[in-house]
Amino acid sequence: MEWLYLIIGIAVLFVAAVVGLVTTRVRRTPPARPVGRGGTDVIAPPEGATDAGAATDLLEPPLVEPPLEAPVREKPESTKSRLVRLRERLAGSQGGLGRGLLALLSRERLDEDTWESIEDLLLTADIGVAPTQQVVDNLRTRLRVDGTEAGDPRAVLRDELIKLVDPTMDRRLQVTGTDGKPGVVLVVGVNGAGKTTTVGKIARILVAEDRTVTLGAADTFRAAAVDQLATWGTRVGVEVVRGAEGTDPASVAFEAVKQGVEHGIDTVIVDTAGRLQNKQGLMDELGKVKRVIEKQAPVTEVLLVLDATTGQNGLIQARVFREVVDVTGIVLTKLDGSAKGGIVVAVQRELGVPVKLVGLGEGPDDLAPFDAAAFVDALLG
Repeated sequence: MEWLYLIIGIAVLFVAAVVGLVTTRVRRTPPARPVGRGGTDVIAPPEGATDAGAATDLLEPPLVEPPLEAPVREKPESTKSRLVRLRERLAGSQGGLGRGLLALLSRERLDEDTWESIEDLLLTADIGVAPTQQVVDNLRTRLRVDGTEAGDPRAVLRDELIKLVDPTMDRRLQVTGTDGKPGVVLVVGVNGAGKTTTVGKIARILVAEDRTVTLGAADTFRAAAVDQLATWGTRVGVEVVRGAEGTDPASVAFEAVKQGVEHGIDTVIVDTAGRLQNKQGLMDELGKVKRVIEKQAPVTEVLLVLDATTGQNGLIQARVFREVVDVTGIVLTKLDGSAKGGIVVAVQRELGVPVKLVGLGEGPDDLAPFDAAAFVDALLG
């Protein structure tokens, strides 16, 4: 019997030893870390933490994206204030021609050498041979050597130059359609003349007059032109219809006018490509654009954009576009950098259509309606 008690005692001691060993191992093993979504570890709060703030201190602060700000739309200048400022700038840049003419006409004796100098000055200003001869003949008649004709040389010169620029031409932009349809302005010209920029500036003028505008980026062969027009649209707050690079220009123009009709837009302005390498190709392309547009609404204005600094090259361009499309008005850009203001006269005579807008710089509001009397006054300084 004693041996039985001995065996039971040994068994009890063995079980107690095993239980003690297991308990010790459990105490030494750290608790398992909880697993968050996606398999990422979730850091538990440290011992002694009493609120969630202690755990937050150990984490990196969350990345908060700043709210996207709505684009700030620029407020265009009114047409009246733009005209005043541009007249001042034109007077400063073009006054050389007028001062030179007045200096010659104010001489005590208007001999043949003086008249030749007057002719040279007018020709240098790109007025053209025939208009120059007309002005000189009229001045010689009105300012005779003896001065018996009424005599303020400045008043006589101003009168003759205004007649030369022709104030009777209708220079209003046809931007209003009929029968509830939008006016459609097609803008043409060679690349580099400032065509796309002019489209944006015209949009600013119309927005300043509280008109609704849609722009069509139909110069699809130049991605830069499309992006530039989109930037103008954002600045002015108007919609720009565009397609992928190389898209058929006519399809973009069609969609722009279609949206204009559907949304009740006042004016749709379409920018076109200006490649002159192949006149037949240009003719086909612009002709197609115009035909497709007129399936939606009539084209009310075709503006030819010319760089005033190109002189006779500008007249060559004008002849090409006259053959390609029915130009109704001219926009002269970059007139501020040239003393050759006579290009206004030359190009009007070449095409038989008026200069309607003039650009005098790169600023967003450096474009204004052309006024014959104001232009001549600026020429005379």
